[in-house]
Amino acid sequence: MALFSVGSSNRSAAPRGRHGAANEEPLSLRERFGALRNLPPLFRLVWAVSPWMTAGNLVIRLVRAILPVAMLYVGKLIIDDVVTLTTGSYSVGTLSQWFDTEPSLRLTSLLLVEFGLAILSDALGRAVALLDGLLGDLFTNETSVRLMAHAATLDLAHFEDADFYDKLERARRQTTGRMVLMSQVFNQAQNLITIATFGVGLVVYAPWLIALLVLALVPAFLGEAHFNAQSYSLTYAWTPERRTLDYLRYTGASDETAKEVKIFGLNDFLTERYRTLADAFYRANRTLAIRRAGWGAVLAAVGSLGYYVAYAVIVFRTVRGDFTIGDLTFLAGSFGRLRSLLEGLLTSFSTVAGQALYLDDLFSFFEITPQVASPENPRPFPDRVREGFRFEGVGFRYPGSERWILRDLSFELRAGEALALVGENGAGKTTLVKLLARLYDPDEGRILLDGHDLRDYDLADVRANIGVIFQDFVRYHLTAAENIAVGRIEEREDRPRVEDAAQRSLADSVIEKLPERYDQVVGRRFKTGVDLSGGEWQKVALGRAYMRDAQLLILDEPTAALDARAEYEVFQRFKDLTEGKSAVLISHRFSTVRMADRILVLGGGQLEEIGTHEDLLAAGGRYAELFELQAAGYR
Repeated sequence: MALFSVGSSNRSAAPRGRHGAANEEPLSLRERFGALRNLPPLFRLVWAVSPWMTAGNLVIRLVRAILPVAMLYVGKLIIDDVVTLTTGSYSVGTLSQWFDTEPSLRLTSLLLVEFGLAILSDALGRAVALLDGLLGDLFTNETSVRLMAHAATLDLAHFEDADFYDKLERARRQTTGRMVLMSQVFNQAQNLITIATFGVGLVVYAPWLIALLVLALVPAFLGEAHFNAQSYSLTYAWTPERRTLDYLRYTGASDETAKEVKIFGLNDFLTERYRTLADAFYRANRTLAIRRAGWGAVLAAVGSLGYYVAYAVIVFRTVRGDFTIGDLTFLAGSFGRLRSLLEGLLTSFSTVAGQALYLDDLFSFFEITPQVASPENPRPFPDRVREGFRFEGVGFRYPGSERWILRDLSFELRAGEALALVGENGAGKTTLVKLLARLYDPDEGRILLDGHDLRDYDLADVRANIGVIFQDFVRYHLTAAENIAVGRIEEREDRPRVEDAAQRSLADSVIEKLPERYDQVVGRRFKTGVDLSGGEWQKVALGRAYMRDAQLLILDEPTAALDARAEYEVFQRFKDLTEGKSAVLISHRFSTVRMADRILVLGGGQLEEIGTHEDLLAAGGRYAELFELQAAGYR
């Protein structure tokens, strides 16, 4: 059975408004830090990538957390011993005297301990960097695979919606670099332990210093949190424009567009549009950057004032005799490190909260669910279609559109017959094909297969038993064999089957001319690729239909780029392919249409006529009109 047609595809897209930063509501403080809820699922993703590397990373960071305090305290002991040796009655003028003096030996031990701690700190730092890098690579790979797998489960309607592409683009950006955020979280945990150990030392000497330090740093922390949220809002709001920039950058310098860009002189037009949009984004980003830098400097000065007030108090008490020189060194060092750690912790916490907002883009994408899906207990697809397909009052309109593409459509597609589908552009022919393949489900009515609703069958089985080659078929930049094997990719290693499909679609004559024949990469995206003409690509794409060996075959304009002789040969072989099977073919050429057993004429999404070529010509209706218009061009 075959289905033929005259016309082109018809689909609608939801309207898009322009987004801009000015249209975005500012995020509240609760929303900013509420994004921290994304960290546990992020940690689970990282842990799933490699439990042993993640655990090792955490253990190493735990050890590193206590090293700064240990090194600083050892330094205090060294200074105190140096003061003892220089102010006491010890004589260490020679090397032998040095090793005969107990304070000298103790000082030597302390120096060796500090050296060992320094070496250990460096080694652990390198280990952390190594594990972070490896985990980052694994996370990017695994998350990208998961995103691709999830995207494959979503409906065609999603991919025909501009808003969905914004979500997809934002999610794609989150598959890379997210280990940096996890490293920041790990660093925060490490720094918290270090801060706690420094805090214990300061509490012994001057507990009020910690309170002063925290109060001095809070303004800078709140300012950083505010500007991180502003940065996210700007990035989110400009997602459509950034996608447009990527598109213009590609269109202006691509092998696929180069001919028309040169012939039509589009370079200045594309460049100017890119420059205008890029400048607008730059100005919006510049304004935020200037405000952030200015307020950051003011708030950082407040933190510095608190630090130097505390430092002056420590110096004064040392001069007064409350602290030793070693104590001064330890306190000054501890306070300086503590200030740096707290400032970094608060800033990092704000940054983490801001970066966690971006994870919403990734996790919200994974929450998108398909509407076209298998039922809970699906029917098995018939081994052989016996009755065929029947449309009963089918109506359909694209999501977000009020216009009905198909309405009250009822007809039967009998098993074993050839049925041509004819209609002007926009009549709904390609939409009908999409419904047959369950790329969409009807909004009204139902489609029956052997007396049962098509939605009752397992979706994967339906797709596995239907082969579709659309007019805008994909030109995969893979080998010639793989380009044909995508018709049934699980059989890609079956070279005899691939070669037979190529021979039946006339693609073998194309492949024989390639340097590496079936192993030759086709397309010009890669250095070793060889490009094909439009007709050659179409023969390769047709090979996928033969490779499919499906019960229902759907071909959308399969010979549009072929010459008359090649088209004749293709259809002679096509009769063999469709014998005893179902097939759908959409073609502009009435030489193809008249081969059908019956012809179905669509107009305005509704059935206007159905019958044989001779019957429809005799009826003098829409089909006869279209046939005569095309035939007049050959007289």
